[in-house]
Formats: sequence, structure tokens, C-alpha cells
Amino acid sequence: MLITYSIILGLFFVWTVINSSFLPSLLRKSAALPPGAKKVSILIPLRNEERNVPALVKSLKQLTYPNLEIIMLNDNSTDRTGELLEENTKNDSRFHIEQGTVLPDGWNGKVHACFQLGEYATGDYLLFIDADIELSPNVVQKCLQLLREEKAGLLTGFPRFPVTSILQQWLVPLQHFLVLFHLPIWPANNTTRKEYTAAHGAFMLFTREAYVKSGGHAAIRDSLVDDVHLARRVKENGYKGILCSLVSDVRCNMYENNHEAWNGFTKNLFPGLGRSVVFVILISAFYLLFYFLPLPLAILGIYEGVGKGDWKVTYFLPLLFIWLQKLWVDIKAKQNPFLFLWMPLASLAFVVLMYRSMIYGLRKSGYQWKGRTYS
Repeated sequence: MLITYSIILGLFFVWTVINSSFLPSLLRKSAALPPGAKKVSILIPLRNEERNVPALVKSLKQLTYPNLEIIMLNDNSTDRTGELLEENTKNDSRFHIEQGTVLPDGWNGKVHACFQLGEYATGDYLLFIDADIELSPNVVQKCLQLLREEKAGLLTGFPRFPVTSILQQWLVPLQHFLVLFHLPIWPANNTTRKEYTAAHGAFMLFTREAYVKSGGHAAIRDSLVDDVHLARRVKENGYKGILCSLVSDVRCNMYENNHEAWNGFTKNLFPGLGRSVVFVILISAFYLLFYFLPLPLAILGIYEGVGKGDWKVTYFLPLLFIWLQKLWVDIKAKQNPFLFLWMPLASLAFVVLMYRSMIYGLRKSGYQWKGRTYS
């Protein structure tokens, strides 16, 4: 039985290696500027982002693409976001600071801010990024090159995530793992079938045509997983959506501490699973069986061998395979290579958070984020 179990986990590892080979990268794309470069609007919603503004603006100022407008929307911040925006962007004509309007009923806060940004944008391409993003100087032209090569309406991807606190180390890198393991990347990038869709809202580059025809953010006004829902709308309207690796050019300081990570994943998990209780039960059972159980099995193997000199090697094989799978993903994601050791505990925390997110959703007690409550 243990051999069969180990073979299954070994096949999971092999599948992840094969699947990840279909994920395009910006690493080898040319940084040369295209002739007659079309206008790109970089659009950033900011709500209480004072800690991120200086690094964000510094990163944006270093962009080498020649035809940019950078529109930053202060979404009713209650901290020094607005003041820091004005202070850090002065004397650079590419930057435009706008003030957000009051959040209407029925809208998600970020979605409404992005909707307003889309209304201000005049570019041929619309690049929505989050305030906790830092970009390499040549990323815009590299992304445009891939977008054109693939004849797609949307390019998105998962950036590199610096992690410090323990919950960050356990949970944030799982985003790369979930995509490279669960999403069949070839059909996701080569068909318009919406069931094969993943996206990361921290970086979404649209052609204006695809954004407008898909209805833009107005079409998903109440979504808590706006990135995936908007990517699906793009595919429903006949455009390809390209998921690529952004780890060489985009850095995302997603959460600052354990508390933010806990609340952020609580807000996103149950809505991201379509608010399906069945999905939560099935996925939690899957992760407990295949990604937590190998740890107690290895401990049992140690216990069985103590004092007997008869180490049960087969008890360690499942843990070895899930470690190899996670290590492969972490290397692809340019993550700390020792985080794979946490995989069983990270899986357990993932399951706990799925149930917490589900309970909040079913009770309709609301998800708390950036001073707002979402049902």
C-alpha cells in the first residue's frame, strides 16, 4: 500500500515538472524598444499604501518604455498615501494622481478603483498592477513582445514573493504550487476555455480591445477574486489569456506579517473556490491525504526503527516525493530553496484557512480587508 501511495506522489512530481515546462517566461525576451511604441497606461489603485508608495514610485520611474502614462488612484486612503504620492511623483510628467470616489453599493473596493482607472486610461494597452509591486526597468516591452507573439488579449502571471514571517513562508509560495500542479498550462494558454484559467491581480496587461469587449471591471463589480473572473470574461469574448512566469521581472511584497497573510487568504479562498462547500471538502481531503500525511508516516518510520536498527525506508518515500515536488516549484519561483521542508505544515495551514474562509462566507459575517467589509 505504501509503495502505491509513493508511486502516486512520484507521478504528481513528474506531472508538475512536465506541466511547468509549458509556462512561458520573460527571461529570454528582448528588452529592445519596439519601433513606434504604442501607448501603455499603467494603472494602480492605492488604499492605505503609505508603506509601499516610495518603493513603487522608484520602480516605476526606472521603466525604460518610452510611451507611458502612469495613473495612480488614491482610493479614499486614511493614512499618508495621498501625501506621499504627490511628494514622490512631482517633476515627472508621466505620473497622474487621481482621487477615488465613494464606493457605491454592490461594488468591491479594488474593482471600483480599477474601473475608475480604466475610465481615465488613454493607452492602447492597460497594465493594472498592485501597489506592493516592484518592476524591472524593461518589463513593459518584454511583456508586450510576448503578448503580441501569442496574439492574446491578456497577459498575467505570478511574480516573485519575498517572504519573512512564518505564515508567509507557508502560504504565499503555495500560489505557485497550486498553479503548476493543478492548472493544465498548455490548454490554459492555447485555448479560450474559461475552466482553464488562472490570473494574479497584481499584474494584468490587457489590450484595450480585449478589456473593453470583456466589459472591464464593471462586468465583475462585486467579485472578491476579480483577477480570475476578469480573465474568464476575456476568454468568453474570444481572446486568449496568457499565463507566464514573471519571477525574473516582477516582485510582489504581498503581505507584511502573519496577520495580513491570515486575513488575506481568508478573504480569497472560499470565493476563489466558487463558494462551493463540496470543493472545500474535496480539496482539504486531498491535501491532508497527500501532503500532510507523509509527515506522520515519516515520524512513524523513525519510531518503528528506534532501538531496532530496522529503518522503514518506505515510510519516508512519500515525504521525499512531496519535498521534491515543492522544491521544484520553489526553484521555478525563485523562492527560498529550503521552504520545501515546510510543505506538510503549509498544507495543514492551507486546509485550516479554507475552512475558516468557508465559515466566514456561509455565516455572511463578512471578510475584513483594508478597513472595509465584504460579504
